[in-house]
Amino acid sequence: MTSDTIMKTNRQKLVTQGYMIPFILVTSLFFLWGFAHGCLDVLNKHFQELLSMSKAKSALVQFVFYGGYFLMAIPAGLLMQRFGYKKGIIFGLSLFCAGAFLMLPATFVQTFGSFLACLFIIACGLTCLETAANPYTTILGPPASAERRINFSQSFNGLGWIAGPLIGGLLIFSDNGGENKFSSIALPYLLIGTLVFFVALLFWRVTLPEIKEEYHTSDDNAADTDVTWRNLFRHRHFVLAVLAQFFYVAAQTGVNSFFINYVTEEMPAISNQAASRILAFGGMGLFWLGRFSGSTLFMQMAKPNKLLAFYALMNVITMSLVVAGLGWVSVVALFSTYFFMSIMFPTIFALGIKDLGPLTKKGSSLLVMAIVGGALIPLLMGRIADVSTMAIGFIVPLCCFAFILYFGLDGYKVRNSAR
Repeated sequence: MTSDTIMKTNRQKLVTQGYMIPFILVTSLFFLWGFAHGCLDVLNKHFQELLSMSKAKSALVQFVFYGGYFLMAIPAGLLMQRFGYKKGIIFGLSLFCAGAFLMLPATFVQTFGSFLACLFIIACGLTCLETAANPYTTILGPPASAERRINFSQSFNGLGWIAGPLIGGLLIFSDNGGENKFSSIALPYLLIGTLVFFVALLFWRVTLPEIKEEYHTSDDNAADTDVTWRNLFRHRHFVLAVLAQFFYVAAQTGVNSFFINYVTEEMPAISNQAASRILAFGGMGLFWLGRFSGSTLFMQMAKPNKLLAFYALMNVITMSLVVAGLGWVSVVALFSTYFFMSIMFPTIFALGIKDLGPLTKKGSSLLVMAIVGGALIPLLMGRIADVSTMAIGFIVPLCCFAFILYFGLDGYKVRNSAR
């Protein structure tokens, strides 16, 4: 059976089971949170210049944002388990919308803390969306194509990552000659907040099928219906997936946070706005291309874990070139990293929740909680950059990709611990 035949069969199953419209709607969420994440990297550099703060202090943008994921992840998982995916998604969209619109009054308060508070609210909303949408895409259709479905949906997340630094950089870095030098910060958030509001209305009107997660493998797994946190940690592959997700988000956030810093330091002739365009088209463009090609082509040619391991190996190599500080060579290596980061989050997620059955929603919340890696690593990278050079700071994501290489080679294997 050819790959085209397989994709056609999967689409037919989505239609006949009534999953196509829900799948399209849920996939739209990936774009929305991709945009929000993409804007962070522009904010990081903007606050450094606007408030004359160090790289380590500006990394509090990522610390607060991803810290919101850490604090909200378990409540989000419990919310999904108690009320289902639809209500959880609407609640998440409501928080996202509220945080985005609060950016406007924050520009009048004009304190770093007020902007951080808005970002925290947005992050809590995104936690609910990611806790629901990631596992939902894996079960809206045949189990055999779960990894491809989540990577396809995540390719729209890549489009959001392109739009974030592109639109955010254009609006936030715009020359603001008015009295309120903070006013440009609210513009991209008012735009995305309005879009989020209309998406929330669509979810309110549309019926989403509530799907019960079941085991698809051994009788031993099928018998394990005790939905407790303790049972969840008996799954070795899941525990390693949480660690891999922690290190992946740590690496991705570190690369994103200091991309503009690195490019402008290595190539001083490049302005902040030009660097944000390189990030949008060069980095995030490759990120989107990687996810789209991974879901539609490469994962039909190679097993997801092998593709994950190969991409992790390539990023170990690209990060080595970045640390070396070789001018244009290192800059090209830096944005090439995005292509190989592309499939990591959704693939680790899908491999991590494999065969969890009734534990899937709890497992999903912990995999989302692992995003806290993005709160911690930029602080470390910023500190290293302040006392040394920005290039040396990229040793940290290099080590993170090395662990993901191990997970793709061995850690993904489903081997439950002894009871």
